[in-house]
Amino acid sequence: MPLEDLTWRKSSHSASNGGNCVELASLSAADWRKSTRSGSNGGDCVELADVAGVVAVRDSKDPDEPVLLLTRAALRTAVQAAADTH
Repeated sequence: MPLEDLTWRKSSHSASNGGNCVELASLSAADWRKSTRSGSNGGDCVELADVAGVVAVRDSKDPDEPVLLLTRAALRTAVQAAADTH
C-alpha cells in the first residue's frame, strides 16, 4: 500500500495556525494477512501488511493497538534471531 493510499488526519496536538502540523495515517485499510508462522488455534497470531515500502506487524488479537514498522531486512533479522533462540 503506497503512502498516497493511506487515510491521513491531522493530529489533535498540531497547531491550528498551519504550522507545526503532524499528520497520522490509519493502517486499518491495509491488506493484513496472517503470518504463516502463527498458530492455527487462534492464539499467537501475527499479522503482516505491506505499507509504503515497509512491513507492518501487529497482534491480530489487538488490531487497534500500535503496529511495528520494519524494513524487509529488519524483519528477516528479527525472525532469524527469534528462531535462533529456540
